Amino acid sequence: MYDSYYGFTGRPFQLTPDPEFYFESASHKKAMSYLGYGLNQGEGFIVITGEVGAGKSTLVAHLMERIDPEALTVAQVVTSALDGEELIHVVAQSFGIAVDGKDKAGALGAIEQFLQEEARAGRRCLLIVDECQNLEFTALEELRMLSNFQLGSHPLLQSLLLGQPEFRRTLAHHPNLDQLRQRIIASHHLEALDAEELEDYVHHRLAHVGWEQQPSLEAGLLTALYDATDGIPRRVNQIMNRLLLLGAIEERDEIGLSMLDAVLEEMSQDQSRGGSLRQVSPEIVSQDTLGEASAERLLDERGEEQAEGKPAGDGPAEPVDAETEIAIESIPASEVAAMMAQRDARAAELEAAIGELQAAGARPDEVHLHGPSEDEFNEALERIEARLEEQERSFRHVMTMLIEWLEDDKSREAA
Repeated sequence: MYDSYYGFTGRPFQLTPDPEFYFESASHKKAMSYLGYGLNQGEGFIVITGEVGAGKSTLVAHLMERIDPEALTVAQVVTSALDGEELIHVVAQSFGIAVDGKDKAGALGAIEQFLQEEARAGRRCLLIVDECQNLEFTALEELRMLSNFQLGSHPLLQSLLLGQPEFRRTLAHHPNLDQLRQRIIASHHLEALDAEELEDYVHHRLAHVGWEQQPSLEAGLLTALYDATDGIPRRVNQIMNRLLLLGAIEERDEIGLSMLDAVLEEMSQDQSRGGSLRQVSPEIVSQDTLGEASAERLLDERGEEQAEGKPAGDGPAEPVDAETEIAIESIPASEVAAMMAQRDARAAELEAAIGELQAAGARPDEVHLHGPSEDEFNEALERIEARLEEQERSFRHVMTMLIEWLEDDKSREAA
């Protein structure tokens, strides 16, 4: 949405790693140097660690663009908590080796045969294992054993291990990993961006999609963004995505500090709620929800009730029919648009009525309030205004989450 509104050629802060947006900070430049050195050695382990969202996956995507597939066969594994035998089968499958029905020994034999065939064809093999902090000790041992495969004196497999800081600590201190440590030929820990790099990072990504100071960034915004993200690229992307989306929704020409505060508060509420719009009931996107009830309140109440084991809503417990719960993708885009338009029309009518009353200085008896005092009349107006403000906040929040969800998958772009 916001890319169209601001005339961008793409979404500059998408969370999916994209080598086209690769930004070479000082730490990333060092990491690439270590990777280059390690790959030239053609053996052992290269280890890259970093905080969640520091840019390890983007670094690998950038590396893959520079690799000649005719000279290097690459397999990538994103691990969960795998043991040794499970890892062997996952590695085989990542290289495209059929090992269904084979035990561990059979899978190892198939991997070794494949690696030898690649070597005879003049290709080296690289195994990239992500999220290594999740691996059990037995799986790390199997990775070490795989590095033993040779054709004559020629090593058949090199591994690039990626992980969070705890993996770095495991490698350094685990008493049974001495042999693996001895085979690490290059290692680097990716640091977060510093304040100056963060500013360059944001400008680099915006410039890549044709940004020409529209929207402009308020002075001090990027400094505040650094304080909010600690320079972690993925956090920067998350917040900038929200800021630009908010700017498009509210038709802003400048992204300001007040908007950053609003986005940070909204994200904090999202985390505390732990909810999602991926699966909601019809009432949450209905006219009543958007126009007269708070969508956020409904989500909160429902989450609390379900966490306590209670059925959602009032009244006695009743089984919820499966068809009552629907996914967002089942709602036609035209219906969503119609509901949004209806909500806007009703809110506009109410705002207009309030404006007319205030402009005319109307008294209670002039607007047929049947006798309340002027203080009661003013209190009623304040309640209406507060309700409108709450509706606007809720609507904006629902719209933001809905648009993010729709834009998160290419298949949903039509909606």
